[in-house]
Amino acid sequence: MAGKWLSVRREYLLRLSTRLLARRASAHREDGFIVVAVLWILGSLAVLISIYAIYVTNAAVSLRVNDDRVQAEALVSAALELTAYQLTAVEEKSRPLQGHFTFRMGRGGVTVEFRSEAARIDLNVAPKELLAGLFATLGAKYADAEYYADRIIGWRSKGEGDNRSKEITAYRTAGLSYVPRQASFANVGELWLVLGLPPVLVERALPFVTVFSGLPTVDVLDARPEVVASLPGMSADRLYAVLSQRGEGPQNAQFVLGLLGPAQSAATIEGSKAARVTVHISFDDGRRVGAEAVILPLKDADEPFRILSWQDDFDGSS
Repeated sequence: MAGKWLSVRREYLLRLSTRLLARRASAHREDGFIVVAVLWILGSLAVLISIYAIYVTNAAVSLRVNDDRVQAEALVSAALELTAYQLTAVEEKSRPLQGHFTFRMGRGGVTVEFRSEAARIDLNVAPKELLAGLFATLGAKYADAEYYADRIIGWRSKGEGDNRSKEITAYRTAGLSYVPRQASFANVGELWLVLGLPPVLVERALPFVTVFSGLPTVDVLDARPEVVASLPGMSADRLYAVLSQRGEGPQNAQFVLGLLGPAQSAATIEGSKAARVTVHISFDDGRRVGAEAVILPLKDADEPFRILSWQDDFDGSS
């Protein structure tokens, strides 16, 4: 009897031990699952925090860039307004043909230069001789320069009858997907589209041409040397004499004009109504922004001036 009782007790203790070990193992499994879950949640939170930090950083950078853009536009606008004031504060016959000034506003210092558009060659009204002279000055053979001038005139002129059809046919024969405007150039960038003009010459010519002066002549007192050299009949001696004497001031203007000889036909000492304004901005953080605009000052009007063109390099290109 005692042996049977011992056997039953042994079996009971064995089962009890098995159940206790099973519970213990189960508890370990649950504890392990909880630890893994907590670690996974912490990892997810870390990722979310990293993403949020990146978002905040990008947002801050974006806001700063936008703020700089707004500041730059405000400074350029202020420069244009101050230029327009200088040009309209005096009688038109006394209006300065060029000038410069500086000012500071907000977080930037601004340097401004302005010059009458008459200092450039107007693609829409310049005679063939002046256009050819520009390309010859920039390195083209004169025969080629005359051809380039013809192409520009063909682009801007409506033409009649066979001449109009001939110009259109030339573009189609060249395989181009467009035909000449046969109207005024809308902007100097259209020079890239004119048939037969070498890209290298177009690039060289752009700083010396405009579509805003409205004059067939150029202001020899303020034009760059390359433009003065482009005047028909200009010689090296005349060019040297003009460039030497025009620095003596406006009181010497008529004398300078007389030095041109036959080149005087394409020259003037008067400015145009439009002015080109160049703006250089230096921010306190070291960033520099450049802008260039052409404005038309208006007197006795609702607005002090009209912006004819505006370009800047804020985003890295002009």
